[in-house]
Amino acid sequence: MGKQAIRGGRSGFSRLRRGGFGGWLFAAVVVALLCGSLWAQSGQGQAAGGGNAAVGSASSDGQASPNGANSGQAPADSGTQAPADNMQAPSNNSIQAPADSSTQSTTAGSNGSRDATTQGRAAQTPAASNSARAAGTTTPPVIEADHDGPQEVRQPVPYAGLPSLQDLYTQIPSSGGTLRRFGSEAFLLGTGNANELPSDLPVGPDYVLGPGDNVVVNMWGGHSERLSVTIDRQGQIALPESGTITVDGLTIAQAQAAIQKSLGAQFQDEHVEISLGRLRTVRVYVVGDVQRPGAYDVSSLSTPLSVLYAAGGPTSRGSLRVLKQYRGTKLVAQIDLYDFLLKGVRATVERLLPGDTIMVPAAGPEVTVEGMVHHPAIYELNGEKTLNQVLDLAGGVLSTASLKQINVARIVANERRTMLSLDLPDGAAGIKQALGGFDVQGGDDVVISQILPYNQQAVYLEGHVFRPGRYPYHDAMTITDLLHSYQDVLPEPADHAEIIRLQAPDYRPETIDFNLPDVLLGNNPIKLQPFDVIRLFGRYGIDSPKVAIDGEVLRPGTYPMSEGMTVAGLVRMAGGFNRSAFRDTAGLSSYVIEDGQKVLVNHSQVDIQKALNGDKQADVLLKPGDVVSIRQLAGWADIGSSVQINGEVEHPGAYGVEQGERLSSVLKRAGGFREYAYPQAARLERVQVQQLGEQARQALIQRIESTPIEVKQGAGNAQDQHATVLSIQAQRDQVLTQLRNQPASGRLVINISPDISQWENTPADIELRAGDVLSIPKRPNFVIISGEVYNPTAINFVPGKDAKWYLQKGGGPTSSGDKKRIFVLRADGSVVAHGSGWTGSSVMDVRMRPGDTIIVPEKIIGDSDVWKDIIAAAQITSSIALTAAVAGAF
Repeated sequence: MGKQAIRGGRSGFSRLRRGGFGGWLFAAVVVALLCGSLWAQSGQGQAAGGGNAAVGSASSDGQASPNGANSGQAPADSGTQAPADNMQAPSNNSIQAPADSSTQSTTAGSNGSRDATTQGRAAQTPAASNSARAAGTTTPPVIEADHDGPQEVRQPVPYAGLPSLQDLYTQIPSSGGTLRRFGSEAFLLGTGNANELPSDLPVGPDYVLGPGDNVVVNMWGGHSERLSVTIDRQGQIALPESGTITVDGLTIAQAQAAIQKSLGAQFQDEHVEISLGRLRTVRVYVVGDVQRPGAYDVSSLSTPLSVLYAAGGPTSRGSLRVLKQYRGTKLVAQIDLYDFLLKGVRATVERLLPGDTIMVPAAGPEVTVEGMVHHPAIYELNGEKTLNQVLDLAGGVLSTASLKQINVARIVANERRTMLSLDLPDGAAGIKQALGGFDVQGGDDVVISQILPYNQQAVYLEGHVFRPGRYPYHDAMTITDLLHSYQDVLPEPADHAEIIRLQAPDYRPETIDFNLPDVLLGNNPIKLQPFDVIRLFGRYGIDSPKVAIDGEVLRPGTYPMSEGMTVAGLVRMAGGFNRSAFRDTAGLSSYVIEDGQKVLVNHSQVDIQKALNGDKQADVLLKPGDVVSIRQLAGWADIGSSVQINGEVEHPGAYGVEQGERLSSVLKRAGGFREYAYPQAARLERVQVQQLGEQARQALIQRIESTPIEVKQGAGNAQDQHATVLSIQAQRDQVLTQLRNQPASGRLVINISPDISQWENTPADIELRAGDVLSIPKRPNFVIISGEVYNPTAINFVPGKDAKWYLQKGGGPTSSGDKKRIFVLRADGSVVAHGSGWTGSSVMDVRMRPGDTIIVPEKIIGDSDVWKDIIAAAQITSSIALTAAVAGAF
């Protein structure tokens, strides 16, 4: 039975979408049958709930069932809240929605479609609308929000920073964007949270009792008792010693008098006072153009307005001006929601009784009001016929509204669209009469334009002044009306100032130069015009004169040149001399322009110490662009210079050196060599040498990377040539990896012996530089064999043996070793290669010394001599760096 009723309800609601008011009446009957069917099956008297509204039921003990906890009630939000006494929920705290959720969603979808299509007012925010209007433009305009009317669109100003044009480049759209029906927002939040609504709201003495109400009877006097009784279906309650009494249809005051009379006959001096314990539930029906039509169980205190909130409010087709309350076939009340929405006033309405019907008819004629009114919106007409009545609905016009002309877009029914213009006379009485004489029609779009956004009687002051801004203009106004003296400008203003004037009729800007001192002295009273912009500059703001000071002062740099600045004044401004400054004279470089054709620079000397001591004749007046140079004392850079002596000396450490001091002198101060020192392998590291070596290393890496790989044509087949190319690439990558991983050495080759006197004051006694590091190792007892040998190792030194003997001890070169490029790296850092001696002897015959290294490089793959030379140089460089690191570890 319940399923059949539900299917019937769905079918009925599908028909009501097409059947108008008759369909809604049919829906009410279907809902009633459906509710009766479900009531009969459940036995709990629960109302039909569907969609998003929960089903609430009263349990046997009268407590609220959890099923009805979240059903629709009157809103708790203060912004759209119905009067509190109309929102008390029944005993189960529920206001139930209709049974068929599919019908509700279909109806809501239909209503939403009408919002988007029929009215043509898409529900979008102003920001989205503005974004849509700005789309596709090369330079999007700036849209500024105006809460009192249409948004202003600021077009890009071609003259940046010109305030007089900022307002002139402002557009005021005739339309303020998307508008909604007035009052539709009041129902957007629904009815609020029903769980937070109080259930113990007081009722007045005029409340009419009925079956289901719970009455609390307090008795005192001859008999004291407190009774809590519920009015039964016959409208009666039972009293002690008095039987039953009928209270249905009585007000609380009338019921109290009746109970007092009944009990007074049984008890002497009996007093009675009654109150309402729990409200009864009444079932009403909401039909017509509402969001959720159907049957609702509501409190007996509810009004048509609170029930309308529970039903979600009218649809986009539903009227906000006519809300009808029927009791059977009788029209009990007709409510205009605008009275509540505009004025917060509720008309006196009848209380709801079981079976009442709330009907929302279709909306009447509508008029759109846009522009400079307090509440731009779409308004439904209900007896309003003239324009002034419609503007009253919109809250009246704003002070920024232009009443010279009002535009009205009108639809000639079933024919065309047309535009009307209402020209208003001057004076409030004439305007009121004209607005009252203009009749409006449904579908009219009334646009109240804004006055022009700019001030036609204003001038602007900006720049190097204390009080920049907009000032009122008056006839015969001059600059001195704005700038009375130097007290109105910031310190050190520039003599040059400007007036940017907008020339009529097209307001193109024109610049007028003037001399600020002449104006302030009254020699040149320039008259102003509306929209003038007076712009002042600081002395250092435009093409400012500057001077520079370099060298030995605390704060070298560029400084603004004040009037009358001298060389001594610039030195003082720069913080004075450093301790390293040469104070007798300073260099001065000045430029002069010759015949306006070229710039000449003059160099001169200034007795700066005398000038600082107050000698006016020694001091020099500066000109823009002058450069003062404070030189350094001779030899100041050598103060604090030191070298580091490490290793086998008596007193290793840091030693200060003077310009030109030699190695022998520092070694003597260090106490000379120790017993096991080996000066022949001394390492002298110098920063400048390391920097040069690093540059050479980077250049070699770049040369290897940029040199193409060439294979001799005709050398084997294509497969062999490809294998050769791969081998060359592998060798090149290996060499590059070694070069990148081994930083350049800063070693300077020296040739010294344990006896300092033998080489003192000879070419071997080199001059030391600040930052030099000298390391004296112990005497080694080995010779190192490295590179492409079978056993790279260190072999015990045997006096008189040559390189060939040591190489044989290491197993000799491998098959990949290049025997023609074997070289010896001496312990002092020098290199001995094939043919390096004056006799051209082989490197294999070289007598080895302690700490020497024999290096066998890898054979170079490739036929190009240039390529071989580059790779050979790279091999030697990387081998020297690697060997030096290994030798330093022994």
